[in-house]
Amino acid sequence: MIPSVLRLPLNFAPNRLQADLAHLQSQQWLPHFNTRIYDGDWSGLPLRAVPGSVIPMYSDPQAETWEDTPLLQSCDYFPEVLATFQCPLLAVRLLRLGAGSVIKEHRDPMLSPEHGEVRIHVVVATNPDVECRIDGVSYRWAAGECWYGNFTLPHSFTNRGTTERLHIVLDCKLNDWLRGLLEA
Repeated sequence: MIPSVLRLPLNFAPNRLQADLAHLQSQQWLPHFNTRIYDGDWSGLPLRAVPGSVIPMYSDPQAETWEDTPLLQSCDYFPEVLATFQCPLLAVRLLRLGAGSVIKEHRDPMLSPEHGEVRIHVVVATNPDVECRIDGVSYRWAAGECWYGNFTLPHSFTNRGTTERLHIVLDCKLNDWLRGLLEA
């Protein structure tokens, strides 16, 4: 039985994550496409996407081909982080939640072990006033940590702080390696 939220036994160097983030900060961040479920700044940069997609941050469940973007290839540490995951990677995005911004409670269909696809967050930058709520339970995640959540459950993020919250968000196909990581 896999819990609905789990801190994974993977840790990444916050200073190296933030160095790659600094390298990408001058890029044009794309507003999240689902404008109904957030207030403020929820934007991102695609690191893996469907080639030629008009919405490169969308994790298209029908897609069969995904590739690293030039943004990912221009980074030093992010590719090393992604290589840690010994499972098929689908969409991977760097998602920013601006200070004072809220992602309203919602559900993401088909993102659970039962559906064969899971979402993982690698925390790049955060502050003590960022709250994640999954299925009514509050979590505070730290830079460098790696978290799995069953995002088919009701969830939300609130940034009441004065700095941005940034995560690498990976949509992964469940395989034996990933199942073992979640069950350990």
